[in-house]
Amino acid sequence: MTDLTPPAAVVPPAVKELADVAQGLKNALADSMVERLASTAGNTLEIVDKLNDPDVRDGLAALLDGLASMHRNGALQTLIDTVQLIHAARRAANDSMVERAFLFIEHMMNNLATEDLATLAHEAKAAMEDAIDQCNIPGTGGGLIGTLKMISNPETQEALRFMLAFSCSLRKRAVVIAKSPPAL
Repeated sequence: MTDLTPPAAVVPPAVKELADVAQGLKNALADSMVERLASTAGNTLEIVDKLNDPDVRDGLAALLDGLASMHRNGALQTLIDTVQLIHAARRAANDSMVERAFLFIEHMMNNLATEDLATLAHEAKAAMEDAIDQCNIPGTGGGLIGTLKMISNPETQEALRFMLAFSCSLRKRAVVIAKSPPAL
């Protein structure tokens, strides 16, 4: 093999150093290294080719704009903290914890998703709508005389008795609940 480099006096030192580095790389690279470099270069060109697609380019631009905006207002750190919290919870949860959580959810769904509760919620909503309609009747006077007229109404007295009985019963039940041990 012949050396094609001109005499040392003609070649600048920086070019000579660059040629020496290139020769050193050529001597140091094994065939497997060349294959890996070629594979990496091919993968890099595929990525560059995909980046030339207008949809990908627009998507990346929107992503980078969104990241910059999230960083400016602190949402990026919140997102990172949330992901780390979810990851920590996932790592901390064992099979029995997950099973107990699903049993709890199933128990709550079985107790809350009943026909009686649905009927109660529907009737309570209808009663609230009726009360709103009745309170919006124009021409009903206020003041002490209006209040005395309203209290003298038998329906008002019945509603007050019901609310008083309900609150007393609820208070008694709350005392019983407070004394009983919590259910697991």
